[in-house]
Amino acid sequence: MNKSFIHKVKILLGLSLLVSTPLFAQQIIYPSTQEEQASRFEDLIEILDTLMQKTQADFGDYELVPSEKSMTESRLLHEVRSGKKLDVIWSSTSPQKEKALRAIRIPLRKGLLGYRLCFIHQENQSKFDHVNSLEDLKAYHIGQGVGWGDVALYQHSDIKVEQAPYQSLFKMISLKRFDLFPRGINEIFNELTIYGPANPNMAIENGFILYYPWPYYFFTSKENEALAIRIEAGLERMIEDGSFEHIFMKHHQDSIEQAQLDKRNLIRLENPILPKNTP
Repeated sequence: MNKSFIHKVKILLGLSLLVSTPLFAQQIIYPSTQEEQASRFEDLIEILDTLMQKTQADFGDYELVPSEKSMTESRLLHEVRSGKKLDVIWSSTSPQKEKALRAIRIPLRKGLLGYRLCFIHQENQSKFDHVNSLEDLKAYHIGQGVGWGDVALYQHSDIKVEQAPYQSLFKMISLKRFDLFPRGINEIFNELTIYGPANPNMAIENGFILYYPWPYYFFTSKENEALAIRIEAGLERMIEDGSFEHIFMKHHQDSIEQAQLDKRNLIRLENPILPKNTP
């Protein structure tokens, strides 16, 4: 940890000895998810719980509580900024997000989410056998969730984007409403298991992989610096003792192996919304 960060922690710990009330609220509210989406975020919830455990002796007891309902990304950003219904969220980053919120700038998935395989209609694989570059990719239409940060990234590369609610996208690709539905390699295989039976025409494209820098962070309100410091301290301890790596491999090793990255053509895209000082 850097000296300024350690100094902040010491100040907060010193303050906790001078007051009779706990330094942190006992309940930490994080985003709830619909049941079928829960597996997408199991790793992040486990990381959050582990880092809170590892800072409990210094910062006090806690209880992690899911929000009352699931929300769109734009709503999550609004609610954590206000600090009324959410204390912490996880999200990709952008200059706007880092201006409005307190980013804990430790990539939660080690950059893995920037590697994207694509759902396609199984009849279209032969078309994509000839996709070898970004220019080739521009001929096709991509599906994305409503308000996802990736939308601006694809549009920056002159790729047409169709936006729809997350669960609708699987049906839409099976109906050929668009050509490609890019997903993180840590997401796509589990999603095929969940949504494949209802969409038997949906398949994973087998020739290329997209890559763009896409760090995923915890964010808090800027008014909740105490929680941000606790999260940062906990993540640092997890990295040092190996528990962060353990959770990463536990949740993602199988997907990394299934992706067979060495057999795919890598197509790079720019991320125009990456903050300039991103590590």
